[in-house]
Amino acid sequence: MTHHPIDPLVAFAELSNIKLRDSSLDQVLARVARLAARTVPGADEVSITLITEKGPHTAAHTGDLALRLDERQYEAGDGPCLRAAAGQTVVEVPDTAADRRWGPWAPGTADSGFGSALSVGLPIMDDISGALNLYGRRREAFDADATTLAGTFAGYAAVALANAHQFYSAVALARHLQAAMDSRAVIEQAKGIVMAQRRCAADEAFAFLTKVSQDNNRKLRDVAAALVAGVSRTADD
Repeated sequence: MTHHPIDPLVAFAELSNIKLRDSSLDQVLARVARLAARTVPGADEVSITLITEKGPHTAAHTGDLALRLDERQYEAGDGPCLRAAAGQTVVEVPDTAADRRWGPWAPGTADSGFGSALSVGLPIMDDISGALNLYGRRREAFDADATTLAGTFAGYAAVALANAHQFYSAVALARHLQAAMDSRAVIEQAKGIVMAQRRCAADEAFAFLTKVSQDNNRKLRDVAAALVAGVSRTADD
């Protein structure tokens, strides 16, 4: 794919000024990948590997071929992106056609049209690691300056991704807590209705709602909400 190069300082400023409230995590990751492709000389395709407790996956990529090259490493359980992420280091593959460190992966990458690769570890969170993966069509596409720049870019990117992860985790937690509070409120309303209708105590009312939930294979909150809505409709009529 064709990239329009930008000044590294401009790229670093963009990474520092990403507005998290106006973007999703996927959008932030995609933006980082696109910026890397435009910033590091020799990078024709870029991907971002993230490794969580569920294993490795490609969280963003500038092209489907970069995704496939990553996934071949995940399937094999080894490769430059996995080593870079595990060791938080830089792994260079100057000539994919001649490299034999990962069995058929490098020659297969050469057959796919990429002569070199460069992976840089991304220290994101204690429980999440990753790597910035750069693929070049030429052999030895990444000289010493490009490799140094890729490392600097990865440092800025890691900070941006760590901030994004913390922000979206906090947003998700807030939404979860709000949903829990809303569920509790409607369940308490339903308990009050059952207590009035059946002239029973709170524990008995809750047991009744739970049994209805189990018998009908419905969530307790949904049973409670339906009961509250039904009483509201009756009151309106």
